[in-house]
Amino acid sequence: MNLLRVENLTVNYHNGKQHFPIIERLSLKMNMGEILGIVGESGSGKSMLALAIMGLLSPKMEMRADYLSLDGQDLMKLNAADRAAYVASKAAIIFQEPQASLNPCFSIATQLDETLSFHQGGSRKMRKSRAIELLDSVGVYQPEIILKMYPHQLSGGMNQRVAIAIAIACKPRLLIADEPTTALDVTIQSQIIELLLNLSHAEDVGLMLITHDFALLSENTDRIGVVYSGQLMEHAATENILTSPRHPYTKALLDSIPQLGDRHIKGSRLFALSGQIPSFDQLPVGCRLGPRCPKAEKQCVNRPPLRTIRNYGKVRCHLAKPDNIPKVNKSDIGGQK
Repeated sequence: MNLLRVENLTVNYHNGKQHFPIIERLSLKMNMGEILGIVGESGSGKSMLALAIMGLLSPKMEMRADYLSLDGQDLMKLNAADRAAYVASKAAIIFQEPQASLNPCFSIATQLDETLSFHQGGSRKMRKSRAIELLDSVGVYQPEIILKMYPHQLSGGMNQRVAIAIAIACKPRLLIADEPTTALDVTIQSQIIELLLNLSHAEDVGLMLITHDFALLSENTDRIGVVYSGQLMEHAATENILTSPRHPYTKALLDSIPQLGDRHIKGSRLFALSGQIPSFDQLPVGCRLGPRCPKAEKQCVNRPPLRTIRNYGKVRCHLAKPDNIPKVNKSDIGGQK
C-alpha cells in the first residue's frame, strides 16, 4: 500500500491578475517505511512540494491535484479543516532552520506540551513524562533540564533534536525532512541523519529527505526524485540514479561532484551547468532545461512527458533511452551512512 501518492500536483502563485506555476503536474509515490530522496538546485521547488503535501502553503498559493492521498485517504476529497486535521495526525515536517521553527518566546517544555496536548491529551504530568521520553529518544542529554530552557540557550544541533522530538510527538506515518542538516556542522549533521534513519527503521515511518546533496542520499535512500523548475525530471531507484542517470540534468548534478564528475581533470575547474534556473514568470518553451541543456535538440522545443523506462524508472526527456548513458561508479560519490 502506498503511504503517499501524488498525481499531477500543481501549485500556482497568484500575483494580482497573473499566476505562475511553482510546481507543475508533479507525480510521485512513496511506500510504507520507504526513504525517498528529493534533490535539485536551490529554487527548484523542493520545499514547495513539502509545503503542498503538508497543507502549509500561503494564501497566495493555489494547489490542485488529480489525486493526493496520505495513508490511504484522498486529501482532495476533504475540506480545508478536515484535511489539516488529518495531515497533522499522519505527517510531520522538520525545517532547515530549527531556530526559525521554534518559538523563542516559549520554553522547550511549553512547545512540546502544546503539541502533546493537541495530539494525545492526558494530564499535565503524563505529558511532561512523555516530553522527557521524546527528548531522550532523540539523544538529548539531561532532558529534564532542557525542558526548562529556551531555544536561544541551546546549540543549533540541540534545537534540531528538539524540533525532531516535536515532529515525532504525533507518531507520524510520514516524516518530511527539508534540508535538516544544512545549518549544522559536519559532526552534528551525521548524528541528525543517523537519528532520522533510526526513527524510520524502528517505527516503519516513511521518510522524505529533501536536499541538494547526492552524497547524503547515496547510502541512505531507497529511491530519488530529481526536481527542476517545479517539475519531476527523473524518479528511480537510488542505485539507478547514481550509476546510470537518464536525464541530462541529473547527469550534470552528478558531474559537479569532484569525486564523480567524468569531466573533471585534476587541477582543472569543476564542471558546472551553464545558466541558472529560469524564473517562474519567464519559463522557456518546451523542456524546462532546454536553454541550459548540453544535449538539447530541435525536438526539445516540445514539452517532454514523464515516461517510464523499463527496468529503470521514470524520466522526463525526449532523448532518454534504456542504455544511452554510461554507468558511473557509485562508490566514488563518498556518501555517508
